[in-house]
Amino acid sequence: MMGDPGNMSCEDFQAQLPELIGTGEDVSGHPHLRTCDRCRALLAELETIAEAARQLFPSVEPPEEVWEQIESALKREEG
Repeated sequence: MMGDPGNMSCEDFQAQLPELIGTGEDVSGHPHLRTCDRCRALLAELETIAEAARQLFPSVEPPEEVWEQIESALKREEG
């Protein structure tokens, strides 16, 4: 549903939620959430789950030689 995002239904908002989250932008400022406790609670639960998942698999930067090997392999493929 296009139109005023502040007047969208919960169903429409939740259908767009994966795409909204995928943009990496802060979804908490979405107009629908200003008036919808249900969707605000859903987003809070999803953020809690995502944070727990990040803690299970902490981000580790690979050693610099890994990036060098990738760069070398790409150069070899290019010609």
